[in-house]
Amino acid sequence: MAAGTSSNVHLHDIPDVILSNIFSLETETRTRNAMSLVCLKWLLLERSTRKSLTLRGNIRNLFLLPTCFRAVTHLDLSFLSPWGYPLLDSFSNPLVLAQFLRHAFPSVASLIVYVRNPLTLHLLASQWPNLQHVKLVRWHQLWPAAPVGSDLVPLFDHCPMLSSLDVSHFYCWTEDLPPVIQAYPSIATSLSHLNILKHDSSTDGFKSHQLLSITACCPNLRKLLATCIFNPRFIGFISDQTLLTLALNCPLLSLLHLADSTSMSNVRPNLIEDASISFAALGDVFSKLPLLEELVLDVCHNVKHTWPALELLNTKCPMLKSLRLGQFQGICRGIASPPDGVALCQALESLSIKNCTDLTDKALIAISHGCHRLSKFEVLGCNQLTRKGMWEFTHNLRKTLVDVKISYCKNLNAVSSLQALEPIRDRIVKLHIDCVWASIIGEEKSLKNWSKLKYLSLWIAVGELLNPLSLSGLNDCPSLEEIQIKIQGDCRDQPKPFMAAFGLSSLTCYPNLTRMILDCSGVTGYALTAPVGHTDLSLWERFFLSGIQDSTLNELNYWTAQDVDVNQRCLFLPAAGLLAQCGSLRKLFIHGTANEHLMMFLLGNPTLRDVQLREDYYPAPDNDTITEMRVGSCCRFEDALNSSSRHVPD
Repeated sequence: MAAGTSSNVHLHDIPDVILSNIFSLETETRTRNAMSLVCLKWLLLERSTRKSLTLRGNIRNLFLLPTCFRAVTHLDLSFLSPWGYPLLDSFSNPLVLAQFLRHAFPSVASLIVYVRNPLTLHLLASQWPNLQHVKLVRWHQLWPAAPVGSDLVPLFDHCPMLSSLDVSHFYCWTEDLPPVIQAYPSIATSLSHLNILKHDSSTDGFKSHQLLSITACCPNLRKLLATCIFNPRFIGFISDQTLLTLALNCPLLSLLHLADSTSMSNVRPNLIEDASISFAALGDVFSKLPLLEELVLDVCHNVKHTWPALELLNTKCPMLKSLRLGQFQGICRGIASPPDGVALCQALESLSIKNCTDLTDKALIAISHGCHRLSKFEVLGCNQLTRKGMWEFTHNLRKTLVDVKISYCKNLNAVSSLQALEPIRDRIVKLHIDCVWASIIGEEKSLKNWSKLKYLSLWIAVGELLNPLSLSGLNDCPSLEEIQIKIQGDCRDQPKPFMAAFGLSSLTCYPNLTRMILDCSGVTGYALTAPVGHTDLSLWERFFLSGIQDSTLNELNYWTAQDVDVNQRCLFLPAAGLLAQCGSLRKLFIHGTANEHLMMFLLGNPTLRDVQLREDYYPAPDNDTITEMRVGSCCRFEDALNSSSRHVPD
């Protein structure tokens, strides 16, 4: 077409094949929903190209189940309510419900589902025999007298094409998996991805013989994530021979993630005891896994003089891009002219070093020279590092580094950590620091712009305030979209808060902040009446949440504080009242228990559209007498939330 001539070409003239490809490239749910509102053609096209769908709402409202997403291959049913209850028990004929789900989503090949009892998998797995990836979710206790592995048998019975299994959020015993894997050798052989990494410290890790029996049956595994026992004082600990045999059993591994069962706990590391792992054996293991791309060894016990073994990673595992080491000592000497140890892994793009007591500034600088492609770096519990060393490190990697985590490092508080990151201040996208304000008063602080920072994670001790965050140098973050705050400590040892609020109102300086994770699960206190001279958790909850009503949050995940003596994690009256005043909140997920009348307080928030109560902690109480949120009360709350009398602006 000649320049300057008029054109009557319309967007609808684009061939359907090209338009379909354009739609397929968009994955953000709200954007796709907005596109579907343009016209009927775009609505049908969006629905026909949607590949992933997460269902919410109450399972009893079957008439609301969408039937227009026929092409969906990944279906997530784990958020359906009443959350934590057997999915299909809401109907007198659960088989009909399972068949209806299959009719609505005939193309499902990947499924995530909350499995409270074996019947759920028995009915659902038979509807989709071509399932390839399955993730099971359960935080509640096992059914009494359930046979070993009974939860997994229906899945292996009905899904012969299974290639990926994730039970990392599935509460079960370590004894459940090995016999099922051994009983279905054809499926075990076809498994390429197995995630048995438990995300809670109260869960026992897999013993050596259990891990080896699993891997012996799964020779084609590409990805293996597992919680293990590295403590040599325990029966079944992971030794040199275990690692060598595992490497022989699964030589095709591209991802190997082995973590001690205590790695998820808040307990300080054991820096005295040694693991039963030698650097010589590690070198042999690396030699047998040439396809490794990601390696995690979080041992929680000392592995000494590891630099010779880590040097082999560069030659024996040339495709390695991500490395995470927990309590490995001597990873880089930093004294020779050429790089040594982990600094020789030149292809690394992500590196995490945890509890390395002999990591010095010189070693860190040597790593920055050798690993010049690093875009992500985490350092935890390395007490010899200083601000100067971290500054040199970030300066050398200023062209690539965009994701940094600094935690539990004695010489790196909030201010010094931010000053050490000055060379990448205009590039960093994701950041974690500890809110240790010991030296903030009296130091010269330059308030500068962090133009690309989108995600901020903070750790803060109970009783401390959040307000100094903006004074430490993080006051100007125009792109910040999400913040995660982890509060940890024992309120029983603390006096009554000396300030009225924790400081959430100070977050109003971030104009684009819309999502928050407020994690108080590490806070321990008195849920019931506190002894004389102490403060109960309801007052602490008021302290933590005061100011949230001034925020512009759209989505909040809130983990309540806990009383470990009575096994109670619940929402109190102050939290319900304050959350009801957060006028921009659309999604609210409360991780704990609550009384029904307190949940009804939330209806006073006119913008709330999605509220869910999750008892996702080990183990969630099966017969909890302190909460009224049963199936009936949950349904009453949801009916009120979705009532036509509530006008929700969109």
